[in-house]
Amino acid sequence: MRISTLLTLVAVLTGAFAATAGATGRDNCHLQPVANSPVTLKASQTVGVLYSENTVGTLDYLTRYHAMAQQGAPGSTLDTRIRSAFINSSDPRLAIDWLQGSLQKTFAKVTVYDNIDALVQAHPDVTVMLDAYSQLVTQRNSQVEARYVATFYDANLQYIGKAEGAGVKQMSAVWVHDKSAEQIAAQIDQQRLLQINALQQFDGSLQALVGAGDGARVASN
Repeated sequence: MRISTLLTLVAVLTGAFAATAGATGRDNCHLQPVANSPVTLKASQTVGVLYSENTVGTLDYLTRYHAMAQQGAPGSTLDTRIRSAFINSSDPRLAIDWLQGSLQKTFAKVTVYDNIDALVQAHPDVTVMLDAYSQLVTQRNSQVEARYVATFYDANLQYIGKAEGAGVKQMSAVWVHDKSAEQIAAQIDQQRLLQINALQQFDGSLQALVGAGDGARVASN
């Protein structure tokens, strides 16, 4: 494998990151709770979901990164294992489908709304602000990060609690000359593994949050 080919692809992916600077790693679209809510979470509730600006920006960023990984660098060939690793680790639907699936398995009904006005009009039992952030390797960046947070509010938009999962890893440069294609692919695959680990953390956090609500109801009966 020619190292120049890998360098070219990584440079292309760097362009994908630069083109989508909207994913900042901060929650720029959050609700301001008036007070802590007395409401507890339970499986019978209906849930309305809003995406934070981070989530929208991250979906755009991953979509571009994924498309460029699929297209590859113009006029170059790259080992299929490395290309597949880049493509798999940038799947734009992995996190969002996982997070929504976790909510759907936990609550009676989950609906995603385009804006808060539509959500308020629908009047679900619980509102969730879903914040997802991902950062992948590029020629300028070797720190890989995934962070997922679901912030829960009651029907009056008062704060109930959070479910979250996160991971961060500093990766060595993928374009080091003495690495084999198999070693490079395995390193790039760590991006997807980090995302999955963070999503599994999220699942555990969500179950603990709902379980705490169940425990409070049992104690009060």
